[in-house]
Amino acid sequence: MSNLELRPAERVCAVGDAPDDIELLTSREVPLGGPRAMTVRRTIPQRRRSLIGAWCFCDHYGPDDVSSSAGMQVPPHPHIGLQTVSWLFAGEILHRDSVGSEQLVRPGELNLMTAGQGISHSEESTPSTPDRPRPPTLHGVQLWTVLPSSDAGTAPRFDHHADLPVADVDGVRVQVFLGSLRVAGDRLTSPARTYSPLVGAQLDLPAGSRLELDVDPGFEHGLLVDAGEAALEGTTVPPSELAYAAPGRDRLVVAAGAEPVRAILLGGAPFTEDVVMWWNFVGRSHEDVVAARADWSAQLTDLADGSTGYVEGAEGRRFGRVDGYDGGPLRAPALPDVRLKPRTQPGR
Repeated sequence: MSNLELRPAERVCAVGDAPDDIELLTSREVPLGGPRAMTVRRTIPQRRRSLIGAWCFCDHYGPDDVSSSAGMQVPPHPHIGLQTVSWLFAGEILHRDSVGSEQLVRPGELNLMTAGQGISHSEESTPSTPDRPRPPTLHGVQLWTVLPSSDAGTAPRFDHHADLPVADVDGVRVQVFLGSLRVAGDRLTSPARTYSPLVGAQLDLPAGSRLELDVDPGFEHGLLVDAGEAALEGTTVPPSELAYAAPGRDRLVVAAGAEPVRAILLGGAPFTEDVVMWWNFVGRSHEDVVAARADWSAQLTDLADGSTGYVEGAEGRRFGRVDGYDGGPLRAPALPDVRLKPRTQPGR
């Protein structure tokens, strides 16, 4: 998914000390596209906290009725220095990218795109036909992880995983889509490739239930609540908010109140590198971002009808081209008229 803010702020994500108690992060609404945009709820990055382990971006959307609308329509756009993680609770999304992938993602399946030195992709709700009606609801999360500098220039790739580990403990369901997690004495490990120590999992708790997880004490964790009212370590976490737990715990307890809870657990070793985030780019410096924007802009041209297209030979350039999407690629927003500078979080 693209960050479609017209004036995206640069951010530097840095490791540092964190409080011992549970910290609640409130989401902000961001329109994903034009006047009829679907709205997403973004919890990270924000001024209070930019990273949870290597997790650097969390958009939460839906449930949206897409039975009579265009649904999700994110035109081709570029990325560098990150992995994108597409995870659905309901509906389906069609992914296309510049390495030639075309893949549906459905609930319980993982689409994982590694941008590395540069990739572009599109995401859209599938068209509805008489033979195959579109699922009426779209609901899920879009997540990014930062690649460490040793892997930031890796070759782009795309992976789809439909068979992911699941545990059911007294009616509580845990599905791990990235990394590994110990549940009731058994370690669940995703087959997906990652570049730093982390975990991502969906938790489904019946009303009144409790889940105790053995976790890596070197990890920091976040719990994004999708539905129901959850408690993390006794702290109530309303829907659409994210609770942060600092490193130092070897156990996390998640509990459900009077209604069933669905939540996403994110965690990882604190990321020790400072990285600049702007628009869809994750770099290490102002120059990295400026170069990526220039390379993407050099691949685009204005067409006679006023739309944007690709220059001849774009498929051989840094970000390649995405074929099959009904529309032109996105142009990058204007850069700020000052040098992109680190923006650290309070207390870091």
